[in-house]
Amino acid sequence: MDLVLFGIQGSGKGTQAKRLVAEFGYDLFEAGGELRKIAASGSELGKTVKSFIDVGKLVPHAIIMQVVKEAILKRPKSQKILFDGIPRDGDQMRDFDQVMREVGRDFLCIEIKLSAEEGVQRILGRAKIEGRADDADETIIRRRMATFTEKTLPVIERYKNEGKLIDVDGKGTMEQVYAAIVRAING
Repeated sequence: MDLVLFGIQGSGKGTQAKRLVAEFGYDLFEAGGELRKIAASGSELGKTVKSFIDVGKLVPHAIIMQVVKEAILKRPKSQKILFDGIPRDGDQMRDFDQVMREVGRDFLCIEIKLSAEEGVQRILGRAKIEGRADDADETIIRRRMATFTEKTLPVIERYKNEGKLIDVDGKGTMEQVYAAIVRAING
């Protein structure tokens, strides 16, 4: 079964995704990374994606969903996929669900729950330690979180109502959070 990982900025989602890929053999589908890969491929779709990326424009929804479908179809049906960064909003959820039905793949969603305040503190702490300037501006961090709250939380709620989502407490150590995710996956 495939996995969709959700979490507010600072929840440790990226770190947990890498560990799940390494230990459980998931193939990581990270939306931004997939778009960059396709753009570099030289295919017709890649040229279209590259034309948006090169001028700093957002890739349109329909093209993103085409990239998702192609990426899924390229992988053998037996290969489990971990989706990170999609679906981000209601439109992506609708089309993602449709693509998954069309290709006959089932998935479980996991949200690493963390308060916005704790997320901000983690990101600011990480910025100091790692010298990451992009994570040192609290206004930008809160703007990203507001987008998550406005667009992605309704998606999470809908999956929860459909019985497809498990919450994991993101407040613990990396090990504790990982253990909770593994318990969720193993049912």
